[in-house]
Amino acid sequence: MKKYLLILPLLLISFKGFSQQTAAIQYQYQNDADFKKAEFPGGEDAFRKEFLKMVYAYVDVALYAIKGEVTFIFNIDQKGKIDKVDVLPKFKNSETFIDDMKYAAKKVKGKWTPATKNGVPVDYKTIMKIRFDNNTYDHD
Repeated sequence: MKKYLLILPLLLISFKGFSQQTAAIQYQYQNDADFKKAEFPGGEDAFRKEFLKMVYAYVDVALYAIKGEVTFIFNIDQKGKIDKVDVLPKFKNSETFIDDMKYAAKKVKGKWTPATKNGVPVDYKTIMKIRFDNNTYDHD
């Protein structure tokens, strides 16, 4: 029991640190005049709609019994492709869920224009929150 009491604060600190690190990475260039963020054709709302359409078409969300808000962190690489997806908070079967979300993201029609700094493509992280309730999701 003592082990769990010692581990719990470390886990909470690591989640907080991860979320701050992600926000710092996402915004580290935004104050820079030579930075241009990654763009999806039609904007982030268009990506959200396409992504959720692919999730609905290819993933059985009911298998994961998710209820509440889930934060998706997408890394857009220097070629404009989503190469990493992370999900917070972590939950049972989250690795399988992440794999399914990567698959849905790859099915999205349209390609991101990569972020650039001084005209050179750079990696970029974008964050999207989706609320899951009773085996459905908020797609508006």
